[in-house]
Order: sequence, then C-alpha cells, then structure tokens
Amino acid sequence: MKKAIGYVYVIAAAVCWGFLGLFNRVLTAAGVSLLNMMPLRFGGTAILFTAFCMAFKRQVFRIRLRHLPIFLGSGLISMLLLGLVYFRCQQLCSLAVASILMYLAPSFVVLFGAIFWKTPLTARKITALLLALCGCALVSGIVGSDVRISLEVLLMGLASGLCYGGYTIFAHYGMRYYDSFTMAYWTFLIAGVASLFLADWPTLLPALAEPRTGLAALGLMVVGTALPFTLYTKGLETVEGGKAAIIANIEPVMSAVIGVTVFQETLSLWTLTGIVLVLSGVVVLACEKEPGK
Repeated sequence: MKKAIGYVYVIAAAVCWGFLGLFNRVLTAAGVSLLNMMPLRFGGTAILFTAFCMAFKRQVFRIRLRHLPIFLGSGLISMLLLGLVYFRCQQLCSLAVASILMYLAPSFVVLFGAIFWKTPLTARKITALLLALCGCALVSGIVGSDVRISLEVLLMGLASGLCYGGYTIFAHYGMRYYDSFTMAYWTFLIAGVASLFLADWPTLLPALAEPRTGLAALGLMVVGTALPFTLYTKGLETVEGGKAAIIANIEPVMSAVIGVTVFQETLSLWTLTGIVLVLSGVVVLACEKEPGK
C-alpha cells in the first residue's frame, strides 16, 4: 500500500510540473526572461517554504553541518546549475531539443542506481525507460523536424539531464537522515539564495507589478516548483529512484494536454503516439513485481 501511495506522489508531482509551460508562457509574454525565472522560481519558493516552516514545521531547521554537502549538491547542482545549462541549451537550439535532451535524466538515474546501489536492471525497467524516452521525443516534436545538434548543444543537454537526474541521487542520501520535506526545503533555500545574484531586478520587478504576471509567478512557485518537488521527494521514500524518474516523464504528456485545453493547440499523430508510449512505460513499471514476491 505504501508503495502504491508513493507512485501516486510521483505521478502527482509530474502532473504539477506539466503546468510549468503554462506559467512560463504568461511570464515570458510579460517580458520575464528565462534567466530571470530562476530567482523568481527558486528564490520565491525558498521564501514561501521558509514562511511555512516558521509557522508549522520548525524542525526542518535542525540539520547537522556534516550533512550540508548533500543539500549544497541538490541546491546548486540539481537546481541552479540545471537552470543555467538548460537555459543555455535553449539559447542554442529549439525548446523541443533542449527538453528531450533533459529527459535523458531517467537513463542516468537508472545507470547510477545499478552502479552505486546495485539496483537490478530488469527487462521491464529497460523497456519502460525506452518507451518513455521514445514517447518524450515524439511529444516534444523533435521527430519529423529538421534538427541539427552541435557538440555544445549536446554537452549542455546531457549536462541538464545529469543535473536533473542528480536530484534523485542527492535525495537518496539525504533521506537517510531527514524526511522528504526537510530535503526539499534545504534544497530550495540554497538554490534560492544563490539564484538571487542572477536576477536582473530592474526588468523583473516592474513585470511582476501586473496582477496577471504576479499570479503566474505565484503559480510557478507553488504549483510548478514547491508542491511537485515535495511530492516527488515524498514518493522517493518508497519508490526506487530509477522508477520514479521514468514515471516523472508523464510531465510532457501533461504539458501537451494543457496546450490543447488552454491554448487550443492541436495534437498531431506523433504527439498522440508519444503520449501512449509514455503511459505504456508507466504501466510496464507498475506491473513489475518486487524481488522475492
């Protein structure tokens, strides 16, 4: 039962992440650059997290200094560095290419799990990984387009996938000592403080003065960041990291659904096929029996 709830947490996190495109579109239209979204997303989330913890969960402030490197790694590498390399990748190529390169993350998580924790590389897991990866490629729109990838784009894309997958690794070690909420809080606190130095405040603050933009910023912080990362980290308490990373590939599927319902975008045959492949990968994983059962 606990494992089933863990799957629900991870799926719910992926659904929340799917709303990122919605908030990003509103903010971009208001003149907020992708680089400015990092201090807005991480810094704003850190402030909201801190206010909540001060009122209801003060135990998260009690950590040991010897565990600080875990939070520094998750905050600076899995959050801030991810944002920087992904932003650079988007500058060098299309959003679709940048996205699909980042969705190599589950491959890294599965590989690291097999190397460091001796997690079995089962046939079902490999099948689910391939289905999800192919599905993401189709949903992103990269198939059928005239795409050329330079070495720098490839390196930036692979780096973003490594950083994205790295959160699962850091969380694996962090939750040996702390609960999921503490892990998420310190990750965002460190990423948030560091991201404040990247902000272009003269352009960011006027844009946030508009009610529509402010609401989108709040949605980015709560629905697109704080809530999904907390849910995902909670899911990692019972779901193996490799499986969780593969299931999280539901995110682009949700993004496609939002594109149709909110922005009246059309679903191509390739996109529909990709959605089916991603969901098939999740089903394949869900049907896998635990060792010894």
